[in-house]
Amino acid sequence: MRLATLPDGSPDGRLHVVSRDNTRCIPAVAAPTLQRALEGWDRLRAPLDAEYTRLNAGGGQPFDAARALAPLPRAWAWLDGSAFDNHGALMDEAFGVKAERIPGKPLMYQGMSDRFLPPYSDVPLPSEEDGIDFEGEFGLLTSAVPMGTTETSAHIALLVQINDWSLRKLGAAEMKTRFGWIQAKPACAMAPVALTPDELGPAWQDARIHLPLRVDWNGTRFGAPEGGEMSVGLDRLIAHAAYSRDLPAGTVIGSGTVSNLSYRQVGSACIAERRAIEMLDHGAARTPFMAFGDRVRMECRAADDSPLFGPIDQRVVRA
Repeated sequence: MRLATLPDGSPDGRLHVVSRDNTRCIPAVAAPTLQRALEGWDRLRAPLDAEYTRLNAGGGQPFDAARALAPLPRAWAWLDGSAFDNHGALMDEAFGVKAERIPGKPLMYQGMSDRFLPPYSDVPLPSEEDGIDFEGEFGLLTSAVPMGTTETSAHIALLVQINDWSLRKLGAAEMKTRFGWIQAKPACAMAPVALTPDELGPAWQDARIHLPLRVDWNGTRFGAPEGGEMSVGLDRLIAHAAYSRDLPAGTVIGSGTVSNLSYRQVGSACIAERRAIEMLDHGAARTPFMAFGDRVRMECRAADDSPLFGPIDQRVVRA
């Protein structure tokens, strides 16, 4: 099943069911918003699936991804992991800060969740001097998760694709305070379509997305790292987050920046990682961060090149 949210003048938009080829859609009957659908997921998934089946048989209206909001325009919680060990090792070098990792506990922080940017929106930011960077990630939307839940796979309602915008020069300073990020982490963006894991077929294994995330910066391929190299699956990230709290339906959990050990062949999903590699290879970073007017596009497609989440295609502008 594939779902998207189109604008209707309200903060949460109107939930739509999207066809398997991402070309057609219909307003969802079972729930008016994605948040409402997730709050009643056990009860509403079947009728939404029935709407999806009918849509794929024909009919509906054209789906214009450029008009879409984030599938979940605002959420109760956004918890971002760092589940790609290669990225963590390179970033330790980039920032000169050694993260204190506890065995068996993935890294995770809680970020801004009151809005997720639409996939085709401009991204207003204060200054080019802050080190503007994109971060390509995969993520999930949960149903309600009780505190202490360890069998979490059933709580993965939908999968999403995320651009976790970062201001790297502010992040380096905030990391040293050991008090978390505020200024360094503005609003994230989501690709237009959220989908149930079965839409990925064999590419969904061990709660990981075994497909490349293609990232283009100003029209040039920057990287296409594959999502299967997570040190822990998305289900383990849910369990970590739910250890001492209930997770409300619609909690967004991110994988962290997609990164591979073969980074010299596949490239990277963020500039900071590329700069860290340059520091290792040349003694200094050579790639600049983003400038106003720069555009980044990222998209994960199926093995047969058919669409999945749809693209995130955004331009950075002065706030």
